[in-house]
Amino acid sequence: MRSTIRLLCLAVVLVPVLQAQAAPPLSVDSLYHPSRRTVYVEPLPATLSWRPDGSLLQEGTGEKLRGLARLAPPGWEPRPLLNRAQFMAALAGAGLAGPAAEAAWLGPFTWNPAQDAFLVSTGTDLYLLDPARASARRLTGGAEALEAPAFSPDGTRVAYLKGNDIYVTDLEAAKETRITSGDGPGQLNGRLDWLYREEIYRRTGPGAFWWSPDSRQIAFLSLDDSEVPGFTLVDDRGPQRLISYPYPRPGDPEPVARLGVADLDGRIAWMEDPYPDQETLIVQVGWDPRGGLVASYQDRAQTWLECLRFQDGKGQSLVREEGNGGWVDRLPLPVFLEDGGFLWLSARTGFHHLYRYDAKGRLGRAVTAGPWDVRAVHGVDAAGRVYFAATQRNPIGLDGYAADLEGPEPNGHLRRLTERPGTHTLAFNAGFTAAVDLWSDVETPPQQLVLNLEGRVLRQAESPVSPGFKALKRARVSFQQITARDGVALETMLVLPPDFNPARRYPVFQVVYGGPGRPLVRNAFDPDSLWFQFLAQQDIVTWVCDNRSASAKGRASARGVYGNLGAQELRDQLDGLAWLKAQGWADTDRIALCGESFGGFLAAYAMTHSKAWKLGILVAPVVDWRLYDSVYTERYLGLPADNPEGYRASSPLRAAADLRGKVMLVQGTLDENVHLQQTVQFLDALQKAGQHAPLTLLPGAGHSLRAPQHAWAMYQAIWEFLQQNL
Repeated sequence: MRSTIRLLCLAVVLVPVLQAQAAPPLSVDSLYHPSRRTVYVEPLPATLSWRPDGSLLQEGTGEKLRGLARLAPPGWEPRPLLNRAQFMAALAGAGLAGPAAEAAWLGPFTWNPAQDAFLVSTGTDLYLLDPARASARRLTGGAEALEAPAFSPDGTRVAYLKGNDIYVTDLEAAKETRITSGDGPGQLNGRLDWLYREEIYRRTGPGAFWWSPDSRQIAFLSLDDSEVPGFTLVDDRGPQRLISYPYPRPGDPEPVARLGVADLDGRIAWMEDPYPDQETLIVQVGWDPRGGLVASYQDRAQTWLECLRFQDGKGQSLVREEGNGGWVDRLPLPVFLEDGGFLWLSARTGFHHLYRYDAKGRLGRAVTAGPWDVRAVHGVDAAGRVYFAATQRNPIGLDGYAADLEGPEPNGHLRRLTERPGTHTLAFNAGFTAAVDLWSDVETPPQQLVLNLEGRVLRQAESPVSPGFKALKRARVSFQQITARDGVALETMLVLPPDFNPARRYPVFQVVYGGPGRPLVRNAFDPDSLWFQFLAQQDIVTWVCDNRSASAKGRASARGVYGNLGAQELRDQLDGLAWLKAQGWADTDRIALCGESFGGFLAAYAMTHSKAWKLGILVAPVVDWRLYDSVYTERYLGLPADNPEGYRASSPLRAAADLRGKVMLVQGTLDENVHLQQTVQFLDALQKAGQHAPLTLLPGAGHSLRAPQHAWAMYQAIWEFLQQNL
């Protein structure tokens, strides 16, 4: 499950920039109206990615800035590779012109491994474009939609999906070969279904296939959805249209997954099922550098994870993780080393750290250790240093680090590579001598830096901001670490009005998400948090408190919610309110609690299990976990037959008659994740209990709000609800 309405969920605010002239006050219309809104902060003007030769590819973003350039040392100045006119002329020469070519210019482009050519997709055709020659040629033809194109490692072929099968086209001959053949309407070869895409592969795209290092084979998932119950959405915006798709709920039959390897002629070898007597999930697939197929499996309830290497179709265990009374998170595949050993990211101590194994799969030593998390591994250089992202300096930030693999102690020669506090996302060149650093903090819009490994800035780009943004009178932002009743530290954030007076009493708008491992309190920037600035101008304080299970401070912080969602989270939120009340300026009789998705669940749970909040704003709330999808729910609650009391106790729907305070509901009518059914059932239960709750429907909106009118309608309704009731 993910919270996708970012304005509600990202606990970030805007940079204080002093100006002599004040900006006009913010309004819901200036922030969200489909035609009258003001753009205060624009995205970075370009993205940067490393090329094999150590130079950088720069891709401009947006229609006006679109263009391709190369940046190379020592000056790192952009040299144009391709502009719009050249792009259009190249496609026209290949037979594509008009609106289709105009749409293709906006991308995205799929680059080959050498980054000297890229694919352009029209939806049904692929074109190969050579920017050096400003030329293009058509690779495919037909009326069927193409998706998820991926180059082979040697750059000579491209694989893609047509329907529920994999096809490959040879670039030189432009010859298409069908690699897989489905056995029926419920058979997906190389394509993720809704459940796998949403809850396991985390919205990485529809493709579920992986080229081998030698470009001769393709590993793929085959999913059989034929026994999975379907769910139907109803689109009433015109002639009624039904949208049906497989959606298993807790205890329902799930997709049956098989792992296959196909050669370029379509011959398929199926890997033996390593757990023939169990329901399992295939949660990672890849290849080791020597061409060995590697995959990670979990049991249905995700209480263990095992990574295997396949040889002659049979899996041999590399490493296994046990939940020990809880769940195991989906872990990345091993990072393989030149000596045949590998690095493994494990949370076995309660925090995610790196461990070194030898070529025979024997544990050597911990590479990192401490009360902090390794979040991602970037790779290992020729000198035996591993590069990774971690929270060692601050749990609400992210930094880049390097550590030696050799030595008897963890954290050998641990070195932080990033200086400024905040959130750093690094991408290294092949030799680990330089990196692109996407950085921001709570006061600074994103900056894109090119750094050497000594920390010297070689190039810098900043997000454009409007004069109105610079002139805004800023809210006061602060982070706090407070103590829960049992001594656990909770991370919190306050956004105070610009003219805050501690002698006054202020109403509070509290934002919550609360799902395991999903913190809102982060030292990072997001321009959408102008909503908090708007509230501050109305003398409303914004308060964000991450309950311990949401904090992402290692697996140990989250395990207390296993088997019973809501109870521990609510205790932590109440402890946060106790701290807030002790400050003296918060009017604790006027607090509105607002959350979406899991946050909507937690807000509904809090409003039905306590009297601490005056108002509740529930956006796409989960009100009964029996109505949500199986993979997410069973990870934390187990199967319904094994934990009926946990499901009952975790259901705000069953407690609707105990509602205290007033709530409002917001729901997209085509939400494919948290269905309208959940909101309707909760509203029905409230009305039967004599409770009134206004409902704002967003016609055609899914779980992610993409149409401008949906965000505007939602925030207009929330603001009216606050004005009338807070």
